[in-house]
Amino acid sequence: MQPWNMAILNDMRGRIDALESRVGADVDGRFLLEVMRRFDDDAVVDIVAKASEVKHDADRIVAVAAAVLAERSTREKGQAGVAAVRGHSSPISLVQSISGGTRADAVRAVRVGESLLDGAPAAVDEAIEAAPVVVPWHDPLGRAMFSGALTSQQHAAILRGLGEPPASIGRDGVSGEEIYEVWSLAATQLIEEAAGVDVEELARRARQVRDALDPVGTEERHAQRFGARKFRMWTDAEGGRHGHFDFDDEQAAFWDSVIASALRPRRGGPRFVTDEERAAADELVADPRTNDQLVYDLVTDVFRAGALASASDVFGARQPGVRMVVVRDAAEPRDAFGRLLATGHLEDGGDAIAGSVIDRAMCDVGTVEVVMDSCGNPLDVGRERRLFTAKQKLTLAVRDGGCMWPGCRVAASYCEAHHADRWSEGGRTDTECGILLCRFHHMLLHNAGWQIRRDSAGAFVLHPPPGTDGSPRVLRSRSAVRWAWDPPPPGMRVGWRAA
Repeated sequence: MQPWNMAILNDMRGRIDALESRVGADVDGRFLLEVMRRFDDDAVVDIVAKASEVKHDADRIVAVAAAVLAERSTREKGQAGVAAVRGHSSPISLVQSISGGTRADAVRAVRVGESLLDGAPAAVDEAIEAAPVVVPWHDPLGRAMFSGALTSQQHAAILRGLGEPPASIGRDGVSGEEIYEVWSLAATQLIEEAAGVDVEELARRARQVRDALDPVGTEERHAQRFGARKFRMWTDAEGGRHGHFDFDDEQAAFWDSVIASALRPRRGGPRFVTDEERAAADELVADPRTNDQLVYDLVTDVFRAGALASASDVFGARQPGVRMVVVRDAAEPRDAFGRLLATGHLEDGGDAIAGSVIDRAMCDVGTVEVVMDSCGNPLDVGRERRLFTAKQKLTLAVRDGGCMWPGCRVAASYCEAHHADRWSEGGRTDTECGILLCRFHHMLLHNAGWQIRRDSAGAFVLHPPPGTDGSPRVLRSRSAVRWAWDPPPPGMRVGWRAA
């Protein structure tokens, strides 16, 4: 393993100098807002970017220092540990008191720092001559953080999302060494994706990768949450009544669907609906109740109505339901108890669904098969229709996973199908040319001069409006099953499809 290059202070000094040249060295903090208001939009965006880079550098230093504090505050050191000597029960409490931040920030700093200790040289003067005997699977994360490719928050999101590799993933012939290699490869691929997504989305993708690689673990986590399901009510001192749910995976997805069906018009659902649906949506938008009040009344109505009311009486035009996506050739192996060794994913959001739930759903409601080629391209149906059909939209949902605009997290059911080749200019209503966009980004694209182009079966590319700064950006699928057509490079696929 090559020694880590830690020229971080020089990098940080250069970024501070760049920030100083933009803002000025003698700006009084009391007048910073007034000074900032004098800059144009591009300058303010640049200042936020430069200041964020400085903050990320500082976070890296804090993480390493927090790790050393944790190393010097172990249980074995007892009252002689650095945290105890300073009156704290743990290094996390010590770091929080020093930084003045939240406990969550302190926990993240200590955990990230401790992961760095696993792969870091024992001492600076020994770094060139000695290297750790075992390179941890998360070593790429540490290197990426110190090189500036990852922030400490992104590092923590991937580390926690992937979790520790299991001792076995339920397949014969897969060694622990191979599993570690796969986890390391997954970490490397998530590093490459990190620049284009926010931390929450990155954490979600890391969990999806973990669940795809470890169906046995997915089943175990599902069983734990199912066993922990509960609902309780209590009365406070003023007589107010309260309730609390702890959901299992399947029922959480169902209730998400129920609430989404009721609130979709307020949340910016697709515009291409019937006149009747549009009238109902307008009525809901004009309703004086808050979203939380609407949800409360909806849940109450569901309980009261039960089996006596039709779905449209309670939910309106769109009946709630949960779509689960599973790769067909992965939905075959079973364990000794006959349970399906596969991980499914919710169409909206991509959260993992255990194989036993998928198995029961296939028996209960059947399946819809979506055929993709090896590059993820679905079949087309020509130009006979201007609007995409329901099955085409289902296909796009499986392929795209939601709005494809960079940084957007709108779920597939809230999206509209955009013609990459304009219909008015002869474009075809084919899934090959269609791409999912949320209402806001669909309107922005058409109204502000953005364009999405695709060369044959290649990637969709977002092009900024003419005359504006910015480079074209390749759009990546948000689908939790995109590994089926977007696998690792040849030679690096050992165990990748073991799930």
